[in-house]
Amino acid sequence: MVAKIPKKYKAMIYIIISAFCFAVMNLCVRMSGDLPAFQKSFFRNFVAVFFALFVIISKKSSLRPKKGNMVYLLLRASAGTVGIVCNFYALGHIPLSDASILNKMSPFFVIIFSWMLLKEKLTLFQGAAVFGAFVGALFVIKPSFSSVDIFPSALGLFGGMMAGFAYTMVRILGKRGENGSLIVFYFSLFSCLSMMPFLIFDFHPMELSQVLLLIGAGLSAAGGQFSITAAYCNAPAREISVYDYSQIIFATLLGFVFLQEIPDIYSVIGYVIICSMAVLVFLYNNEKAFFKKRDPKKDM
Repeated sequence: MVAKIPKKYKAMIYIIISAFCFAVMNLCVRMSGDLPAFQKSFFRNFVAVFFALFVIISKKSSLRPKKGNMVYLLLRASAGTVGIVCNFYALGHIPLSDASILNKMSPFFVIIFSWMLLKEKLTLFQGAAVFGAFVGALFVIKPSFSSVDIFPSALGLFGGMMAGFAYTMVRILGKRGENGSLIVFYFSLFSCLSMMPFLIFDFHPMELSQVLLLIGAGLSAAGGQFSITAAYCNAPAREISVYDYSQIIFATLLGFVFLQEIPDIYSVIGYVIICSMAVLVFLYNNEKAFFKKRDPKKDM
């Protein structure tokens, strides 16, 4: 008789699969060559539109958002679109692992935006962790006037900030009871439509290999979205979110195998600092939840 896998372990497996899928997505985008970030973003989200639409239709859900949610859907979609374009631009100009870790700054920006917009408590520990993560990001960016990578690196960090804002909007929509598949659908559709003018006036012809790579990026992104959704359906974020940083390991390995990229010592230091801050926040959230469970009146 096969033993039943606990939900927490299922969630860990799902989120690691998701991290691998997003690392493959980034690799496909990088290997698709010298194409505009807008064009890459269109094809990445074009596949996701149909995936999300299929889920909505199969569940017989409505395409109409709940009352008052449209403004948050548009904010999520616009910020997410800017974040993807910035991330894809960075992927074309800096090492795969560098672009991935800068994009993974988004959870720290979620802490900041949640404090600013949702009035959630920002503890001294969380503030210190955010500061530490930014120090790690500086090691990756290596800011100097002589560095040719400063602009794409800074844009990659800005993409992480926009992703953090977009995830904060998702939190608001979740609290307002919006359908998760509908959020993905509106984001993907908005992204495709907003990229259309750039495609019309600055379309770069593509070889078959580039088309296949961008389709692969879209399929990988869809696999990542479904996997991460399944992960958070099986366990709360505080128990599994740290495993999402396994994407950095996958990105480093894929970059080495397919692109012969080896991160320099400063980038490695940055990876260690950012991942360490993520682990500390993970442990802090779990300890806080443990004591709150033992004493429900605590922090009231």
